[in-house]
Parts: sequence; structure tokens; C-alpha cells
Amino acid sequence: MNLAYIPSPSTGVIDLGPIPLRGYAFCIIIGVFVAVWFGNKRWVARGGTAGTVADIAVWAVPFGLVGGRLYHVITDYQLYFSDGENWVDAFKIWQGGLGIWGAIALGAVGAWIGCRRRGIPLPAWADALAPGIALAQACGRWGNWFNQELYGRETDVPWALKISEGPNRVAGTYHPTFLYESLWCIGVALLVVWADRRFKLGHGRAFALYVAAYCAGRAWIEYMRVDEAHHILGLRLNVWTALIVFVLAVTYIVVSARVRPGREEVVEPRAPEAPEGSEKADAAEADEPVEAADADADADADAPKADGTAEAAKG
Repeated sequence: MNLAYIPSPSTGVIDLGPIPLRGYAFCIIIGVFVAVWFGNKRWVARGGTAGTVADIAVWAVPFGLVGGRLYHVITDYQLYFSDGENWVDAFKIWQGGLGIWGAIALGAVGAWIGCRRRGIPLPAWADALAPGIALAQACGRWGNWFNQELYGRETDVPWALKISEGPNRVAGTYHPTFLYESLWCIGVALLVVWADRRFKLGHGRAFALYVAAYCAGRAWIEYMRVDEAHHILGLRLNVWTALIVFVLAVTYIVVSARVRPGREEVVEPRAPEAPEGSEKADAAEADEPVEAADADADADADAPKADGTAEAAKG
């Protein structure tokens, strides 16, 4: 009998009157705020303007949510489109099911649109946000705890996760893979921050390091999971995805370091100063001369009157 274990919530929803507060959605929202907050601090430290990260996140986050859901639904289509399943459930994102691969891919498209509108380089913005994304994932994984999903093999270790009986799950104690991945993501964030300070990573290399480090952890954590998944050559689909993306990220780091060494000196363009002789410069300098000219004009206007009065006195 296992006396030590991590309990699971009896419910993933807390009803605040007519408003249901879902644990999964709450964890995702917290993760987004953490990513934007920490990303903003790093962006300002790089010479950017406060608020730019949030402005671009307005584009990136919705795209990321759609991309994450699409990846999940496409790769686990049998959960929604097979016999006996309701395809409407594919839209119930609060029940769980966001693929990080699709979230990052489509989120990058949204970020690209936002960066284009602000005239800043996407790689520099991604570098600033990279550790914040890892922390957001660390927060978001606790949503799986609320939903009692995505756990590993059965175990009796003291930190085992206790799962209750429910749809598509059997009561017992299992490896808390959500906790493993959450802790791994925190380690990834610390690694990226350290490496960025130590090696002055730029041109997207800090983001690529985050991707590579996350994939390395995701591969072995995914291998422990027991939930239903597609397999290719004996490995789960997400394991193959992690391996392929890991190779691409490392390749990018190596090639980018040779092609574009160093770090961007300017990450966000400033409003150009008005050149000398321009209308704005002339307007800025016009106040004092105009006042002086007005004073001279008044003096000239008074002079004839004074002369005329003197002449009248003489006559």
C-alpha cells in the first residue's frame, strides 16, 4: 500500500455563482501573464520599449491557442471523429488538449504579424520571450493535474500521482509526468537566462536553445506516458516530433552563430529626431524669434507716433 502520493483534485471546476472557473483554463491564463511579464522585463533590458511584448502577444496568444488545439485535434482525431464520439467536443478546449508544437508554430505566425506592424525583428522578440514561454508551460502543465490526464506508468514512488476512477482512466497511482515536465520547463527557463547572459545570444539563438532543451526533456517524459497515442516505428508521435525539432533547433543555433554572430544592437526602432532645417525643427525654434520680431515691430510702430507728437509739440 502506497502511503505517500500526490492527490488529484476531486473536480477541475469551481463554480463562482453562474461563472465556472476551470482549473485548466486558469493555469493557461497564469502562464500567459507570466510569459508576458518576464518577457517584457527582458525586452526592456535589451533596449526595447515597455509594453511592446504585450502588444505583440495580443497577436501571438490567440494564434497559439488555435494552433495548439488544431495540432491536438489532428493528431488525436479518433477522440472526436470516430464512431460514438461527438465532433463538437473538438471545440471544448477547457476539457484539455493543447499541442505545444502547434501552439509554438502558429503562435510564431501571430508574433510575426505583430512584429511586422511594430517594425521590429521577430528573432529578437522571440529571444526575449523564450524563458517566459518555458515558465508559461510550467504553469500550464498543472492544468493536466486538474483534469487528471497525461500521467505516466503505474508506480509506488512517494511522489506518485493518485488518479481516481473516471472516463478513460483507471484508479491507481502513476508517475506525475505533468510535474516532471513542469519542473523541466523551469530548468529550461533558467538555462536560457544563464546562457543568454553568458554568451550574449542573439538573432533567435536563445529561442532555439529553449526549443532544443525543451525537446530533450519532452522526449523522455513523453516516453513514460500511457495515454492513447499514435506510434511510428514503436515510438509515440510526439517523441518523433521532439527528436526532429531538436535537430532543427540545434542546426539553427550552429548555422546562425556562423552567419550572424553576436547580438542585435537595436531591437526596436525609435522615433527619428527632426533633422535641422525641417519644418518640425523650424517650428521648435520659431517661438523666441517670433516674439522678438513682434517686439521690434511694436517698437517701430510706436516710433512714428512719438516723432509725430514731438513735432506737434515743436509747432
